[in-house]
Amino acid sequence: MKRFKKLLCLALVFTIFDALTPLCMVSCQKDENDTSPVTVVMEVKDFGAMTFELYPETAPITVENFLEYVNSGFYDGLTFHRIYKGFMIQGGDPDMSGGKKETLKPIKGEFASNGVENKLSHERGVISMARTNDPNSATSQFFICHADSTFLDGNYAAFGKLTDGYDVLDAIADVEVEFAANSVDSEPTSPVNPVIIERVYVKE
Repeated sequence: MKRFKKLLCLALVFTIFDALTPLCMVSCQKDENDTSPVTVVMEVKDFGAMTFELYPETAPITVENFLEYVNSGFYDGLTFHRIYKGFMIQGGDPDMSGGKKETLKPIKGEFASNGVENKLSHERGVISMARTNDPNSATSQFFICHADSTFLDGNYAAFGKLTDGYDVLDAIADVEVEFAANSVDSEPTSPVNPVIIERVYVKE
């Protein structure tokens, strides 16, 4: 009788496991295909934190790429090296780390002129990918719009928006700047004192 009870218990366990397995598979699949917004926090030394919502539904490749950098700690210790008040602030350049960080492979530019629909407009607080003249050259560098810059729509991959920390954005945009060596800008955009990104992480 005891042996029969043990066998019955084992059978019950396996039955429950078999019943739950399809549910687990569905759950895992849902997570992999989840396009809900992702919250990311960016802490900037002496300035405070900025919180962003990233939109995988709008720019899935771009968001995945950015999160790979975030989760690896790539951005920690880098700077906002290009600050253009009334336009944008730009960061994520590995050259600002003394050459100690390597970027991932360039990604496809998710914007209209490159054949990809992207309805997120470059309004104040929107985060987007920086690139060269090659539409598929974006790697780690990004910029945050300090003011509405809708003239960029269709040519740059916007992928998220600032939800908290506009005061931090304004304070960074207001730092003292100077002309950088080999600058392509018509006015000074290089911070006199480094604006350091201390930490970037996904907020659960």
